[in-house]
Amino acid sequence: MVTGDMDMLIKLYDLPAAPPPLASDITVRKPIGPEHDLVTTWITEHFSRGWASEAGVALANRPVSLFIATRADALLGFCCYDATARGFVGPIGVLETTRGTGVGAHLLRACVTDMRTIGYGYGVVGYVGAADFFRKVAGAVEIEGSSPGVYGGMLRFPRQ
Repeated sequence: MVTGDMDMLIKLYDLPAAPPPLASDITVRKPIGPEHDLVTTWITEHFSRGWASEAGVALANRPVSLFIATRADALLGFCCYDATARGFVGPIGVLETTRGTGVGAHLLRACVTDMRTIGYGYGVVGYVGAADFFRKVAGAVEIEGSSPGVYGGMLRFPRQ
């Protein structure tokens, strides 16, 4: 069982069926340049500065390796890849009030589909906190002996 500090592996060539469609007023897309600061600020406010740092890397990648979910002018969630390390998926975060609506599943699916399209065979989800979500949406399996993985010795912001 994953304890929150183990990695998981996703076979990008063998993904489960796509999640059900989202509500018609929700869009999943990559942000454009003028939105980058807004996205990282939102991630800091709703999740953490560490996740915002990782998102900043994904936003600097070319092509951008971060997706957002929006409704009208509101940001609902994000997911990125190639932020912590090449081939890594995450972080992923969805507003608490939006969880359970399929937004997270669509964000994850957008990332892993993008990865597969550019040539990756596998994706790694690092330091998993929601193992059941990754199992269900992406068919992820635990990578034994992967703790602490690439996160070992990482500097961390003090808890606030």
